[in-house]
This record gives sequence, structure tokens and C-alpha cells, in this order.
Amino acid sequence: MTAAARRVETVHYPETDDMGEDALQRFIAELLRPLVAMWVAMCHRRCFVGADQFIYLEEGNNKLRVAPDVYVLPEVAPDVAPPCWKLWELDAPPSFALEIVSRNHRKDYEKLPPVYGRMGVRELVVFDPKVTSRSRVRIRWQVYRRVAHKGWRLVERSNEDRVFSRELGCWLRAVGSGAQLLLRLATGQRGDVLVPTD
Repeated sequence: MTAAARRVETVHYPETDDMGEDALQRFIAELLRPLVAMWVAMCHRRCFVGADQFIYLEEGNNKLRVAPDVYVLPEVAPDVAPPCWKLWELDAPPSFALEIVSRNHRKDYEKLPPVYGRMGVRELVVFDPKVTSRSRVRIRWQVYRRVAHKGWRLVERSNEDRVFSRELGCWLRAVGSGAQLLLRLATGQRGDVLVPTD
């Protein structure tokens, strides 16, 4: 059994200034997580797909942590149920992470991407559900990846309804609007074919 597959003890941490999520952010993540889990299983990849669990980055530092809205841990059994993850006990960091921008959009735009880069994540997608046609500062999609000889980089910014995830091997698409906004997976050359949900 790998270190990542072992159950992890509960870590007690001090109060922080973490903000709660709004209902739309939580709803999008709750619907997307099982869809990503189904997709990686269909692709015959052994992965754990989680949502909103703390991943601690540094042993002995309970404040240095992230809780991705959706994430993929490669080569981890899909049926384990730890209360949290410790990066130093995993065989590899998440291959993919998704952050859905919260009320504190500066945190998701500016503070979190460098943290994911430090973790060794291969791809981070930041999705902002509050973008409108009149948004001047906010942007729908930001994609960060590891680039050969350049390291962790912002490789795409887009206000389109979709971006391609290299790590998932499919498109992420924003479908609907307002309170009915969903994120779906899609295939095809331009992501025109939605992956069916259960």
C-alpha cells in the first residue's frame, strides 16, 4: 500500500481567515467532481478525485494548506477516504486542480496560483463564474501549467465558454448562466460534445 493510500490522521489547525464558499461555487464543484471521477475511470487512469479537502504542503506548518475545489491525485486508489492529505506523504502532487473564484477573487487570482506552483501541481484551472460581458478586471478562465525550461506559467486567459485541460485530456465548458451555471466536460476537436452525466 502506498503512502498516499494510507488513511491520514486528522490534523488540528488554528483558526484562519479562510472565507466560506458561496452556494454557486459549492454547487459547481459538487456536480463536477463525480463527472471528473467518471471521466478518469473511463480513461482507465487510477486516480483519486476529490473536492474541498485540505492538502497540507509542509510538515509542521498547519497554516500552509490549500483546499482545491476539485483535484486529481494520480496513482491513488479512488476509494480511499482520508480527512485531509499531507503532500510529503503522497507519491506525487495533484496532477490537476480547479479553483472556482470565490467572493475574494484576489485570493484566487493572485495568491493561490503561486502556491499550486510550489506544490508541484502540473495544471491549475481558475474559473470565475461571476464574469460578465462588462467585466474589466475579472476573466472567465486562467490556465497555469508547467512549461519545459520555463517552470510554472500562466499559459491561457480566456473569456470563451471553454478551455482545454491537458491533464484531464478533455475540455472544461461553462454551460448555462446565473444560478444555473454548470461546468461540464466535453470532447471533440473544439469541445462540442458534452460528456454525458449519470
